[in-house]
Amino acid sequence: MEVVAEAGDAETARRRVSGLKPSVLVLDLNMPGEPSLASIPRVHESSPDTAVVVLTMQDDPAFAKEAFRLGAKAFVVKHAAGSELVDAIRAASRGETYINPQLGARLAATPEGPPGGLTPREIDVLRLVAAGHTNPEIAEKLVISIRTVETHRAAIHRKLGTTSRAEVVTFAREHGLVEEG
Repeated sequence: MEVVAEAGDAETARRRVSGLKPSVLVLDLNMPGEPSLASIPRVHESSPDTAVVVLTMQDDPAFAKEAFRLGAKAFVVKHAAGSELVDAIRAASRGETYINPQLGARLAATPEGPPGGLTPREIDVLRLVAAGHTNPEIAEKLVISIRTVETHRAAIHRKLGTTSRAEVVTFAREHGLVEEG
């Protein structure tokens, strides 16, 4: 193995991958700037053969599930990185998937469904809220009443345990539910 580049944020990582086309990218989910999960599909647009290994402090099965859905090949929790990162990189470079065994067991026990138990329509509303749209704009885009938007927003807050728009936006970004830019 050879390290060919390093980056301090997801956007720089994407640019370097685009130019260098490495076989594997180790992507830290806690980098500044755009949400790293959202950059996984963008990495594949510019370098389809680059396998993505997600490295994170998050041991939440929802993050792992979303990372794999977006195209990651491996998911390594930082507290286990010393013993697992090399194995994950090798597996990803062979086109295989890898997940921390304890997290994999929790992921297998997690019920299927969208993040936070949201309905598809609530996810539509969440995406638009996170993109900065007002209730009237959301109602117009989804062809529903403003009152229905308010009902969906209340359900989103209840299900996610959030109390502010900022918390909802953070959830949406962490789960790759909003396009940046």
